[in-house]
Amino acid sequence: MMRRLVSIRRLGRNERANVVMEFALAGPFFLLLVMGLFDYTWQMYANQVLQGAVSNAARDATLEGNAGNQSALDNAVKRQVQNVFKNADVTFKRKAYESFDKIGDPEVMVDANNNGIKGDKGDYFEDLNNNGTCDDDVGTDGNGGAEDVVLYTVKMKFDRVLPVWSMLGQPKETTLTATAVLRNQPYGANTSTSQIVYITDGSGGGTCV
Repeated sequence: MMRRLVSIRRLGRNERANVVMEFALAGPFFLLLVMGLFDYTWQMYANQVLQGAVSNAARDATLEGNAGNQSALDNAVKRQVQNVFKNADVTFKRKAYESFDKIGDPEVMVDANNNGIKGDKGDYFEDLNNNGTCDDDVGTDGNGGAEDVVLYTVKMKFDRVLPVWSMLGQPKETTLTATAVLRNQPYGANTSTSQIVYITDGSGGGTCV
């Protein structure tokens, strides 16, 4: 009877040791999973904060009264973001287009002399953003004019709150991007000034093809 009790006690001690060993092996992976889930959720929340602030500012930016005061709108976005993420670095960019279907389109070089080479002497392109060069994006920097379509892009750079990034070999800093596309109100005449530019020196005039 005594031998049975000793054997049961030894079995109990062995089971406790096994539990400790199993936890030592599985614990780090479980902790990494929990921290990774929290890190991902925190970034999702940051994205929602950023997108909400950008959407509000973009709507305000289309009104005539705000057309000449874009810095105030940018500051409003920055305040909303930094109320939650105090050390976030927030940057802004605007591109204006004549219509929605022009967003991201390049200016097209025409091979007028039909020699199979675009951008040499005699070829031409329509300079839609009126900057004198053939670009891979027809948008103009800034908020544009009446009835223009504006692509408003805001980037938010901030440090991740948990050290899971170092365990996974990722950078401590992460960057989120939010965009909004809206049309300006018709508060004046649309002042499109596109023109045809002919290549006279064979330089190609820019980056478009």
